[in-house]
Amino acid sequence: MHTSTQKIIRRLQIIEGQVRGLREMIEKDAYCIDIITQSSAAKQGLSNVEDMLMEGHLSHCVVKQIQSGSTKKAIGEVLKVYKLKRK
Repeated sequence: MHTSTQKIIRRLQIIEGQVRGLREMIEKDAYCIDIITQSSAAKQGLSNVEDMLMEGHLSHCVVKQIQSGSTKKAIGEVLKVYKLKRK
């Protein structure tokens, strides 16, 4: 398995644990600020995964598309990902 894939899977496993922890906190009626803090950490974790995926896509897939002459497709994908990240 590719090293970056292993890192992404590991980060997703951590996020899974955070989400399970969130559910448990809500079930146990934990302090709201603690729940919000945990929720924020999970969101940041997902954002980090997105960044890793985007970096890999830009540095490998888009470069290959440009090298093979699919420049329009590459530009379209970059713009699409950029717009998604801005949401």
